[in-house]
Amino acid sequence: MKKYRVLFVCTGNICRSPTAEGIFQHQSTKLGLQDHLFCDSAGTTAYHVGEGPDSRTQDAAKQRGYDLSKLRARKLTIADFDQFDLLLAMDHSHLDAMQRLKPDNSKGKIALFLDFAPASQIQNIKDVPDPYYGGPAGFDHVLDLVEAGVSGLLTSLQQDPL
Repeated sequence: MKKYRVLFVCTGNICRSPTAEGIFQHQSTKLGLQDHLFCDSAGTTAYHVGEGPDSRTQDAAKQRGYDLSKLRARKLTIADFDQFDLLLAMDHSHLDAMQRLKPDNSKGKIALFLDFAPASQIQNIKDVPDPYYGGPAGFDHVLDLVEAGVSGLLTSLQQDPL
């Protein structure tokens, strides 16, 4: 059986999208879906290629039981639009950049990540905010939103045949 492939995308691939990648991996393994799902993350820019997630991102994630230490930033490529079934933008600016980059004949579907989150958990928030220039509370808020989005995404993927 082919694995369903998901790519999470933010700006530099050091805060939001690696958080989503790590939580998705963790939660899909807890559900026993690791043989059916593959995920990765990327940035719309090459600012941090090869770097691990921001230390504050890693610290906040670790407090909730997620290990992001092995992840490394990379830039979104045109090939990603055919290599992934679903490419999820962490905010509207990423969605716009992805829509401009996506080749017309590519098979990957693009969507906004929080469209998968139950509205009751995110209170009509559509963008995962960038915590990079803020304090620790911003990283916790990102974790709250990403946990809700991943939960909704996994529920959606389980309802559709994998």
